[in-house]
Amino acid sequence: MTSLLDRPTKSKSTKAKAPQSIITGLPQVNLLPPEVRAARGLQSIKRWLVIALLAVLVLCALVWLLAQTIAANAQSDLETAQAETARLTQEQAKYAEVPRVQAQLAQAERARQIAGSTDVVWKPYIDAITAVLPEGASIDSFIVAGATPMEGAAAPANLLQAPSIGNLTFAARSVTVPDVAALMDALDSIPGFADSFVTAVTITETEGFGVYYKIDGSVQIQPSVLSGRFEPADPAADAAADADADAKDEGE
Repeated sequence: MTSLLDRPTKSKSTKAKAPQSIITGLPQVNLLPPEVRAARGLQSIKRWLVIALLAVLVLCALVWLLAQTIAANAQSDLETAQAETARLTQEQAKYAEVPRVQAQLAQAERARQIAGSTDVVWKPYIDAITAVLPEGASIDSFIVAGATPMEGAAAPANLLQAPSIGNLTFAARSVTVPDVAALMDALDSIPGFADSFVTAVTITETEGFGVYYKIDGSVQIQPSVLSGRFEPADPAADAAADADADAKDEGE
């Protein structure tokens, strides 16, 4: 059996450290009167006010320079525009007669359209009448009575005939007896003709030709025979041109 000897523990003694005072500098006392301190503060404020005033003056000067630059550019643009306006006015004076000439041309075109509103190319229709006549027949004369640009067509002489734009009366000669009904049907078959009528067939004799049958007849002329050669290609554009011409005439 072993015995443990207890060794006495040494108590650690701690030495208390005395507080140390550190002196950083000598104490100072401001003995200046408050008036001096206020005067120094006022001087500082004045310096800042002067700096601010100078900054404002510089800013105003920059704004004034910018305004002068903008005004100079605007004046230059105005002078350029005025010079261009004067040039265009001079150019316009060279063409002062153009609107008047255009109005005269428009009036001439309208007059031609009115004058040609009843125009008919007759040769194809005369050839068509000749083609439907009896074999060996020929046309001696034909007379057209119809509407004009200033007057309308007269009423048909035959009450059985429908209104039309005119009447074509012809005289033909045939060496054979004509078939009146067939001739009238043939005349009605020609496009633009209607209500054909053979008024008389008489036997006639002349020197050099001998005996022949004189055929007097007529046909009513329909609007489809009008050539339309003088009508405007675009009626809407022509109407607008007429309105412009009238406006120019009123302006003059």
